[in-house]
Amino acid sequence: MTTPEQRAPDSGAGPLRGIRVIDASTILAGPLCAQLLGDFGADVVKIEHPVAGDGMRGHGESKDGVPLWWKEISRNKRTVGLSLSDPDGAALFRRLVETADILVENFRPGTLERWGVGPDVLHGINPGLVIVRITGFGQSGPYASRAGFGTLAEAMSGFAHLTGEADGPPTLPAFGLADTICGIAASSAATMALYHRDRDPLRRGQVVDMSLIEPIMAAVGPSPTVYDQLGIVSRRHGNRSTNNAPRNTYRTRDGHWVAVSTSAQKIAERVMELIGHQEVVGEAWFATGAGRAEHADLLDDLVGGWIAERTREGVIAEFTAAGAAVAPVYDARDLVEDPHIRDTGMLTTVEDDDFGPLLMHNVMWRMSGTPGRIRFTGRHLGADTDEVLTGELGLSETELTDLRRRRVVF
Repeated sequence: MTTPEQRAPDSGAGPLRGIRVIDASTILAGPLCAQLLGDFGADVVKIEHPVAGDGMRGHGESKDGVPLWWKEISRNKRTVGLSLSDPDGAALFRRLVETADILVENFRPGTLERWGVGPDVLHGINPGLVIVRITGFGQSGPYASRAGFGTLAEAMSGFAHLTGEADGPPTLPAFGLADTICGIAASSAATMALYHRDRDPLRRGQVVDMSLIEPIMAAVGPSPTVYDQLGIVSRRHGNRSTNNAPRNTYRTRDGHWVAVSTSAQKIAERVMELIGHQEVVGEAWFATGAGRAEHADLLDDLVGGWIAERTREGVIAEFTAAGAAVAPVYDARDLVEDPHIRDTGMLTTVEDDDFGPLLMHNVMWRMSGTPGRIRFTGRHLGADTDEVLTGELGLSETELTDLRRRRVVF
């Protein structure tokens, strides 16, 4: 487990060192986008409402009144309490944007414009600014003004329609799937736009119009293309796949669950040989994934019966020795205790002002030359207001006190 250095102005040697990001977004997709940029060296300044803060502070479990999710989603971010709807707050925001490379926001379309800080105004101040605008349905179209949340994107993208048992209702995920996919996609879009700006002789920034629904539509797969060309509307199949079999979750003798995948033909053959049913490998239908999927009942019975006679540890050991694909179905405790998760640093312990050593997800990928790192965890509302507004923008103590009195800043 690694312990990063305490918070410092130097953002480290990550690939985005020297890049400044203004995170004016709330809840999940935008904050995750900014978190990823901060993990890889960007200096992220988090803008929160001076009274309400970011709604993410109220999401998930808390300990002693301190939100745990916030510690991760707002790591590597300095936080400033600032009201953008107040003219004085908007004026300070425009000054902050002068020094920024990327702005991440997720207000409803037209909100920034109404406050006098829309893209035209901001590009007039800083032509090189990359503005990532995250909304439920995009900046234009019939649904642009609708409230946008991940649940709606999970429903409309086709995800819920395809998730669940065949004879059961559409199923939504128990976590922010659409938001998370969107946040990762938005970080990629931001760096693409930044790369383009830095190759442009005029160093012009641009607006990235990112909706919650499009990234998860891509994750669901080519169902619109299939419908367009074949008129087929896919159905729910539970844990099964229409592309291959056996593919399911199976209960072990000691009450655990494991997942088996046979996307590759050789893997499917190894599974059947392992469980002692080589006879089905010679069947004509077994030669293709689609053919095996048509015989999923038979294959599930054979595989499920074999697994039910063994412990989870035994199943994984035998599958691994045979070169077949299996994984345990983990809960949070299993993840924390897994030796591979620990040894590879997928989870890491960070020193936190409130909790001391705090376990959380590590940076999302490894880079050999310019690795990311967690410099500090999510901070209290307004923890860096003085540093940013007086230290960087030059506000006097008198001005700051007046703004605080009027709840323009916190």
